[in-house]
Amino acid sequence: MLILTGTPGSGKTTTAQLLAMAPESPKVHLHSDDFWHFIKNGAVPPYLPEAHRQNTVVVDVLASAAAGYAKGGYFVIVDGIIGPWFLEPFKALSLPLYYAVLRPSLDNALRRCYERSDESITPEGIVSLHRQFSSLGDLEKHVILVDGKSREEMVSTLTEAVQSGVILLLP
Repeated sequence: MLILTGTPGSGKTTTAQLLAMAPESPKVHLHSDDFWHFIKNGAVPPYLPEAHRQNTVVVDVLASAAAGYAKGGYFVIVDGIIGPWFLEPFKALSLPLYYAVLRPSLDNALRRCYERSDESITPEGIVSLHRQFSSLGDLEKHVILVDGKSREEMVSTLTEAVQSGVILLLP
């Protein structure tokens, strides 16, 4: 299982889709935003402090879905804002777990979000998330710098990182 994370505008979804379509093995792409959008009544914007309980439930459900696919023989790519603060439900699965943090410069993250007219996240939200993903301590070895890389280079870089085990979080 690969958790592909980073700030909005880092290229998570595009890269996850390309990785999932690569022909080497059966794969599943779980777009974590969908799991938040499944809540139709009573949803709280996930970046607000009062969303803590909701976010915990969503991440638990996401981890359970990922485990179901992984146990069925699929390589699962979880794409979303899965910071270190959300890793415990995935670690508890006792499955091989790779963790990659895509890190664009703040300027590029803001530019990409403006280009796609994503109104669900504010510039302040992007700045805040960029700050949170900019200092990961022991998890810095899981960071992949994205500025200047083509889509194909990102897929190649991630494929190599998984195959070499450099971004392996749990064996």
